Amino acid sequence: MSSQFKILVVDDEVNIINVVKAYLQKEGFQVITANNGESALNIFNREDVHLLILDLMLPKISGEAICTKIRETSNIPIIMLTAKSDEENKIQGISMGADDYLTKPFSVRELVVRVKALLRRCYNNVVPEKNTITFNNGDLEINMKEMIVKRKGKSVTLTPNEFKVFTVLISNPNQILSREQLVYKAFGVEYDGFDRTIDSYIKNIRRKIDSDNSEFKYIVTVYSMGYKFSYSPSEVLI
Repeated sequence: MSSQFKILVVDDEVNIINVVKAYLQKEGFQVITANNGESALNIFNREDVHLLILDLMLPKISGEAICTKIRETSNIPIIMLTAKSDEENKIQGISMGADDYLTKPFSVRELVVRVKALLRRCYNNVVPEKNTITFNNGDLEINMKEMIVKRKGKSVTLTPNEFKVFTVLISNPNQILSREQLVYKAFGVEYDGFDRTIDSYIKNIRRKIDSDNSEFKYIVTVYSMGYKFSYSPSEVLI
């Protein structure tokens, strides 16, 4: 893991913030902290944050509200911290867009392990220095924070849902994802659409991204299994 990963820790308990920050910094991460929801959103809007550790019970703006707000524009990985341990609250947290869930009291060492695993899964061992990710020497460019996609320098307009699906694919490069996995990762467990709706999103994304005769075809159908985002790892530039 690299010090270029920046993690935002949000909790109103000073002891938790101090201990979590110390452990993460020991592992080489940059750490920013906030003790209320308002500060957390302000920091998120001005900083290039790569992962969010978010307590649910916060002053000013709740963790649930922060998660919902962030998910409107960003697919940053989120780990929720909460004293609520029942299954219904966990399902609710995941459906709001959280990627992982820890119940207080928790092991800080376990939290660090989960942070590393989530960063590996979401960034595929690539260290993001900026919000913009490019593939194949600039052939495809994605600004994750502003939701802007460019192919050969020309802007490609994706709907919010198409961008969510596309983000899941590029966050799991060269990995086959079933329709069910794409639905869950892009929209959460409470999505009321059909799995086959993903086919429509993929069709539209492919038409916009892979519509020319370029040698690079990014969206690949794997028969009877699902879809994957295909690229050569040696070509990734961040």
